[in-house]
Amino acid sequence: MSPGAGQGADPDATLLLAYAAGDRAAAAALTQRLAPRCLAVAQRVLGNRAEAEDIAQEAMLRLWRQARSWEEGRAKVSTWLYRVVMNLCIDHKRRQRGGHLDLDAVPDPPDPGLSAAEQLQHGARMDALQQALMQLPERQRQAVVLRHIEDLPNPEIAGIMDISVEAVESLTARGKRALAAALSGRKAELGYSDG
Repeated sequence: MSPGAGQGADPDATLLLAYAAGDRAAAAALTQRLAPRCLAVAQRVLGNRAEAEDIAQEAMLRLWRQARSWEEGRAKVSTWLYRVVMNLCIDHKRRQRGGHLDLDAVPDPPDPGLSAAEQLQHGARMDALQQALMQLPERQRQAVVLRHIEDLPNPEIAGIMDISVEAVESLTARGKRALAAALSGRKAELGYSDG
């Protein structure tokens, strides 16, 4: 029995191995599970939907290339994929240094249950969050996105970012403080009250 088999088996690894064996339905299911998460992470890190789509697509292509040599139990597929997304984002940012990131290209889909005024308020809050995220140092932004937006546990983030759990905790704590400071003067504008 492989190390990942049994009760704690990674369902994504099962699908990936099925794809490697020729099961196209497994590829579709895995894409449905993981591609939206890759896109969301890349969009939050880069602040640009079009660039994030390219990153997510490249990450999924790398996953398909890895399928035949995947060793179940060595790492969770999602952890491996998040790491690929982060590395692609870092590489993209390095190539782009000195360029302009268009924050206006990061629209969030409106919640159909909200009124028009609430949708505008929600959009303003999301824009403010994205702008504040883009002001964080890159590693802090990555840690905050993975921990507080993607809701990943610290040990998984440590594996993705190739750092210790303590470093993840430090990065997220500093990132949260910086976000709070960046947004504190905008509470009234964003519709938050202290009461």
